[in-house]
Amino acid sequence: MRPAYWIGIAFCLLPWTAFAQDPLLKQGACPTGYQASGEWCMPMGKFTNVAIACVGSCPTGYRVSGEYCVAASKQAKHAITRFGACPKGYHSSGNYCLED
Repeated sequence: MRPAYWIGIAFCLLPWTAFAQDPLLKQGACPTGYQASGEWCMPMGKFTNVAIACVGSCPTGYRVSGEYCVAASKQAKHAITRFGACPKGYHSSGNYCLED
């Protein structure tokens, strides 16, 4: 197959793998499933649930863990901090936008 084909597939999958494995800037203690590494909280494994910085109440499908909101399950919707209206494909959940 052509290299461009594989690059396209990798590009499409990148947001999903990055979403689940991103390190977090450390704000106090690291959330459940993450360990401190300098100024960062690193996921302890590929099965670690996603965590995001807590801004007020956690969005639907997430629970508080220190200064973070951690997805309650692997089926939790992708969440981003809301600034004004949510982008297309997302709906409002408190201070967050959740993927539809």
